[in-house]
Amino acid sequence: MVSHRFLPHLPEEALAEHQLAGLQWTVRHAYENSPAYRAKLRAAGVEPGGITSLDHLRSLPFTTVEDLREGYPLPLLAVPEEQVVRIHASSGTTGKRKILAYTQKDVDTFALQMARCYEIAGLTVKDRVQIAVGYGLWTAGAGFQLGSERFGALTVPVGPGNLEMQLQLMADMGTTCLCSTASMALLMAEEVERNGLRDRCRLRKVIFGAEAHSPKMRRAFEEKLGLQGSYDIAGMTEMYGPGTALECDAHDGLHYWADLFIIEILDPETLQPVPVGEVGEMVVTSLCKEAAPLIRYRTRDLSRMVPGICACGLQIPRHDHILGRSDDMIIFRGVNIYPGQIADALQRFPEAGAEYQIVLTRREGRDHLLLRLERHADAGSDTDAGLAKAVGADLHKKLMARTEVEIVDPGALPRSFGKSKRVVDMREQE
Repeated sequence: MVSHRFLPHLPEEALAEHQLAGLQWTVRHAYENSPAYRAKLRAAGVEPGGITSLDHLRSLPFTTVEDLREGYPLPLLAVPEEQVVRIHASSGTTGKRKILAYTQKDVDTFALQMARCYEIAGLTVKDRVQIAVGYGLWTAGAGFQLGSERFGALTVPVGPGNLEMQLQLMADMGTTCLCSTASMALLMAEEVERNGLRDRCRLRKVIFGAEAHSPKMRRAFEEKLGLQGSYDIAGMTEMYGPGTALECDAHDGLHYWADLFIIEILDPETLQPVPVGEVGEMVVTSLCKEAAPLIRYRTRDLSRMVPGICACGLQIPRHDHILGRSDDMIIFRGVNIYPGQIADALQRFPEAGAEYQIVLTRREGRDHLLLRLERHADAGSDTDAGLAKAVGADLHKKLMARTEVEIVDPGALPRSFGKSKRVVDMREQE
């Protein structure tokens, strides 16, 4: 049973009023205090007083990652620098990092959204939360710790890597909830199994995120760790950090905090809304962010809205899992492919394991796509040829592109403490 210490209580009509007030505040705050936003809004013909309904959101200009890089080191800043108490930087970028500033209120909101996630996951103050994600400039470690402390659970802030310490503390401290990437959860699960530690562990839940994952991968670490449940979490540095949304036990989309953000799902090419339930790019507008407000920020994350009321009973809106990124698309022989499409296709093959890698090469002027796929631990190598042929045929039918498939032994592909590198593109090198 989910408690309601931190969750929002806003009926649909009240939520709309709250969002309009937040939108009006954000536009005025950005216009009056951020030169970059003022120029952008004026160029679009927008005056703060002209925002009188949520429909006016469509008249606002977009903000992109380029705006963050051009404003380095404190992009979109809308408060005096002396009010900034913290910065975080986004991983996965090239060139200058995307640095986001935080006021104390922003830090408090960050803690609140993460506390809500622990609440939806069904934790109590008796739980012990082990944090196995990055600290420092990255938001992940700080966010999980802020939220755990705000929630009131005992917090074990280990950080990523150091498997020996992770396993020792998990057993000795009686960790009940692990926070990590899916890759790290799988790595920990394999080590628990290898070292026969299952009976010494009290772990019952995992909150994981920061990378695309397959259902096979999730089932693997759930089964190896004997979990009661695992929960996909969403978030990004631009939106404070992790904790903008979380799955509940119904596992039918992620509940997101519509009192903190307005999320639009748009066609990434036309930038027009897609019908409810269809996949598009998530575009985010913050409602109370002080230091670096977001106005129609193009996240590049692909998802969709999940219609209706969740089976868990919470009247908190949902979006689907992050299904990929509009800028992570692979163009292979003229065909647009997202890695998530390949992960989805692998679900129907029980002989396939949870780990895979896509290798792109160019030979004699022609592109080649090799899928390296681990065999399931319970399958024999005598099935490799048939599995490779069946997977290749299925992918050809689904992707309209011919792929090569190589079956490798369980554990043969690289493991990661963070995000697994699913795509290796060597075409430019060749």
